[in-house]
Amino acid sequence: MSDAALMMDRIYSWQTGLYDVTRRYYLLGRDQLIDALAPPHGSNVLEIGCGTGRNLVKTSARWPAAHLHGLDISQVMLVKAEKSLRGGARLAQADATTCEPDKIFGCVFHRVYFSYTLSMIPDWTAALDRAAASLPPGGAVLIADFGDQSGLPLWFRRVLHRWLALFHVTPCPEAESVMRTIAAQRGLACDFVPLYRGYAFVAALRRTTRV
Repeated sequence: MSDAALMMDRIYSWQTGLYDVTRRYYLLGRDQLIDALAPPHGSNVLEIGCGTGRNLVKTSARWPAAHLHGLDISQVMLVKAEKSLRGGARLAQADATTCEPDKIFGCVFHRVYFSYTLSMIPDWTAALDRAAASLPPGGAVLIADFGDQSGLPLWFRRVLHRWLALFHVTPCPEAESVMRTIAAQRGLACDFVPLYRGYAFVAALRRTTRV
């Protein structure tokens, strides 16, 4: 296992049972992201950083005709996800910055999503660019994560950042500019919507149906 995988296992090994209960109060926009997926009937959907499988369970209920897949660097999280999903998705351990999901699973993904995982990946730009580069015509990468909190009081931002740092989470205030740059380089459309005065955002990089 890589150093990053070992670190994630150490962080989350003691809290997998409490993870979903606690995160529901401050990981805002996740269900909005799932609603926006709208995968073509029978297409493949990939969550990068699937954690306990909470989002994949929700995705399965919302889009039952999709074929679901999940990657995570933490084996501890994948064990929890397997129990939650009960075979309802294909899972694999991998590093989002270096892996090739199409080769791991042997299929093309029409929808790829990151739900509060970019802010946990040190080289998140590389992870996002790899996902964007692999999109087929009509494909999309969707993201929900912490925003720049520009509309929130300074004291709140400081407290939030200190709390998130305990879990090796670093909000990316430059996320919108980076996403628009990747979109321009990859020939994609980019939508970026701040939520709750900048507390969070949802975004999408989409490849048109033209080839």
